[in-house]
Amino acid sequence: MDKRLLTIQDISCVGQCSLTVALPVISACGIETAVLPSSVLSTHTAGFSGYTFRDLTDDMDGILAHWKKENITFDAFYTGYVSKAQIPLILKIMNECARPSALRIVDPVMADNGKLYPGFDESFPDEMAKLCKGADVILPNLTEASFLVHEPYRGEGYDKAYIESMLKKLYALGTKNVVLTGVSFEKDKLGVACYDGKKTEYYFNTRINASMHGTGDVYASSFAGALCKGWSVYDA
Repeated sequence: MDKRLLTIQDISCVGQCSLTVALPVISACGIETAVLPSSVLSTHTAGFSGYTFRDLTDDMDGILAHWKKENITFDAFYTGYVSKAQIPLILKIMNECARPSALRIVDPVMADNGKLYPGFDESFPDEMAKLCKGADVILPNLTEASFLVHEPYRGEGYDKAYIESMLKKLYALGTKNVVLTGVSFEKDKLGVACYDGKKTEYYFNTRINASMHGTGDVYASSFAGALCKGWSVYDA
């Protein structure tokens, strides 16, 4: 049976992010990619004002009921931009529509550059932590990591000791692996730190000095596809 992944996140009609990125990238990895839109926005929330937003929480129970009736199940779940009210529903879907040993990949999309995204209040990170608990992998950026473990955001003023402390605190949320994105110790290098509870590995590439929305979604989607193909967290 071919692998089937369900990705749960928003559709931003314009902006090259979220589901419009995840669907083609994961499909290109040879994974059947099902989608559950959490909301529909006219554009992404960064760089645009006056965007429209339609929450789809009320549709989720009906979708789950139909899936259960049709015995639709998944080998992996990959979550992105979701609302606080949706998190219990997502956990229910993960529990009731999972094939044996189904993967849970959580990108705790909620913040960047030291601030929560518009629409998220200060109680949201604790709800997101509930989704991180029991995940096979979480992929927060440095801002999201700070909110999840209630540590001040340091911007670029940190060292390896700080990063490795953050990795351990994130791991303590109850996930099996942590991939911390946006890590940089040198001005011209940017990358990720991976931790499985025993060892830490770093992967860096040349930094491009430009703001490109959706790059985190491209990375997380590629990572999810590779993980579903059997790659290790470190290889993915």
